[in-house]
This record gives sequence, C-alpha cells and structure tokens, in this order.
Amino acid sequence: MQFAFGDQAVKVNIPTRVALFEEIKRRFSERQGFALATVNLDHLVKLSEDAAFAQVYAAQDLIVADGRPIVALSRMAQRPVDLMPGSDLVRPLCTLAAESGARVALVGSSDQALADAKAVLEADTPGLEIVYCCAPAYGFDPSGDIAEEILLGLNDAGVQLCFLALGAPKQENLALRGRTLAPKVGFASVGAGLDFLGRHQVRAPLWVRKIALEWLWRACSNPVRLFPRYAKCALIFPGQMVRAFKMRNVAQD
Repeated sequence: MQFAFGDQAVKVNIPTRVALFEEIKRRFSERQGFALATVNLDHLVKLSEDAAFAQVYAAQDLIVADGRPIVALSRMAQRPVDLMPGSDLVRPLCTLAAESGARVALVGSSDQALADAKAVLEADTPGLEIVYCCAPAYGFDPSGDIAEEILLGLNDAGVQLCFLALGAPKQENLALRGRTLAPKVGFASVGAGLDFLGRHQVRAPLWVRKIALEWLWRACSNPVRLFPRYAKCALIFPGQMVRAFKMRNVAQD
C-alpha cells in the first residue's frame, strides 16, 4: 500500500505482524538498526501539508499500518495489510528484545511516565533490560544539540531498541537522524504508547477498539485538541479512497 506526496512515496512495506517481528529479530541478531513508523490518517494529513516531513517519512526503514482507515484503504487497493498500532507493538517488541538480549531505551513523554512504563515492562517481561530513559524538555528539537546528546548516549549504552514517544513529526525526525548517529539502534515511534502503560493516558476499552470507535473515545477525552484533527482526517479520506480504488489497476512492485 503506497501513498504519494509530491515526489515522495510513503509505502507500507511491512504488511503483516509476522513479517515485522521476523525482520526486527533479524536486525537484532545482526546488530542492524532501523526506523519503524506507524502510518495513520493523521500522519497522512501532516504529510500532505509538510514536504519535509514527507521526505523524512519516506526514508523510514519499516512502515506499518496504524489505524483501521489505513487497513480499509489497503483492502480497497487490493493490497491488504495488518493493523499494527504503535501502542500494541510495545509489549511484543519488548518480549522480542528480551529473547534476543537486546538492550532497550525509552525516550519522550515525561520522567514519571517513563519510570512507570519501565516498571510495568520490566515486571511483565522477564529478562528485559531497559538501560536508558530520557524525557526531553518541552520544545525539544530533534535537529538540535540535545537530540545529538541523546542519540550518542543511546549508541554508547549499546541500546538496540529505542521507543520514541514524542509524537509526529518529532519522533520520526529523531529516528531518521539516529540512523546516522546511532546506526545500531532500532527506533520505534509509538506516540502515546508509553503513556498508556502507566495510565498517564487512558486508552479506549477493548470493546470500543473492536468496533473501530477508538478515535471517538479519544476525541471525547480531549475535544478541543482532537476534534479538529479528526475533522481533517475525515476530509482527506474520500480522496484517499479514490486513489486506493485506482491502485487496483496498477501492477504491484
């Protein structure tokens, strides 16, 4: 499944959970880093508005589908992909890291949220080694000196998996910079995924997620911030549907 933004193409290049975990396990084994992004409708809005972000996103190593609208578009295009929200990937990736002996880091959110997430993950995942936690100050610039210090710190600590909870586009920008400054680190951009672990943000109940209304749950929890965001998502969806149907007649790579 591919999305075009000017001269940049953003492709969901990891279609299934099995393929994702096999690829990351391989990279752990070979001490090869990666940048993992989870594309959703909000990201598509940002990508359409920001050419620089589109370039950064297209350069991510691994891209999966985060959100049922992306999965629906993939089926319309006859290129089906699995639903893989970043929040749902944190625990299984930690399990894989523990099994592979890969050191883990948590970056983003707040000091308390990271401490709580660390406690939950280490309690739930035998053998997990979280060796680095950093909550950058408000206004953090992924292209600045503090970001460089963080990336070099990850490299020096021998981290192989770093969860980034900075929100888009900061987390994807930091991940891409990390591919140069910390090439053995795998960066997974997970948004609010760490906040959910310590209940610093409360995720929608499972039954709400199963009927595809998590977006409404979140919007009602913070309407001033989120209703405008979801309105933009709703506006771009019809155009994406048209593009998806047109892809049916285009040969796959």
